[in-house]
Amino acid sequence: MKIPDVPPRKYQLGPATLYRGDVATVLERRIRPGSVDLIIADPPYNLGKRFGPLRERWPDDAAYAAWCREWLDLCVDRLTPHGSMYLMASTQGMPALDLYLRTRVHVLSRIVWCYDSSGVQAKRRFGSLYEPILHCVKDKRRYTFNADAIRVEARTGAVRRLIDHRKPIPAPYSASKVPGNVWSFPRVRYMMPEYRDHPTQKPEALVERMIRASSNPGDMVLDLFAGTFTASVVACRLGRRSVGVELHDGYVAIGRHRLREDAGPRTRARATDPRPPPGPA
Repeated sequence: MKIPDVPPRKYQLGPATLYRGDVATVLERRIRPGSVDLIIADPPYNLGKRFGPLRERWPDDAAYAAWCREWLDLCVDRLTPHGSMYLMASTQGMPALDLYLRTRVHVLSRIVWCYDSSGVQAKRRFGSLYEPILHCVKDKRRYTFNADAIRVEARTGAVRRLIDHRKPIPAPYSASKVPGNVWSFPRVRYMMPEYRDHPTQKPEALVERMIRASSNPGDMVLDLFAGTFTASVVACRLGRRSVGVELHDGYVAIGRHRLREDAGPRTRARATDPRPPPGPA
């Protein structure tokens, strides 16, 4: 896949910065090393999907992995010493990226995002019902992880109300827990309230868990391959600052509109980009 060489264009909407441009170019020219607290990266999966005028397909897996390594190196350099990164990829592409990132950062968790059905129902194989996510940190002894902000119901204590008799004084099991590494969130489908016209849009609830867990209010969240800028919208809604980077003009237009309408009053009140967004290309 040939990435168009276009100069980055910047839009500022309150605490949210949007760049239309190539991720590697923006990282190298516009993002200072050591300035980002959390990166959420959702690159093309090399599966031949069409994003606006571009079809994402590299000559082979080696070429795709080499392209990823270029911008992943820039990502690692842009993280603060205590920064975190979540990387999404295909089941086919993730093993090579996992092996490479282990040489640069610490992989804390290998998360499975599972959903209720695949887009295309398989007839002659077991259909795909999950996508892998890596949770990486720069320093495994010092990083942000807000366990209480992401606790979920623990059925043993909250529903079954069982008693833990292993303790010196028997007590009920806890009614909540930190989620494990299997996350169940529905995919974003047509006509859902958060749906925008994008083939691989991620659910707000999925990225909200990442942002709540691995950043604090006021932190900088970098939303790479932003698509419809879901991570940027959720970050601003939660009181973080965001920088989103997307190559396709039509998706940048959607992101600008979403950040005005969906990210909360801080973004609307401080918007410095008054032009109405053009329609998707």
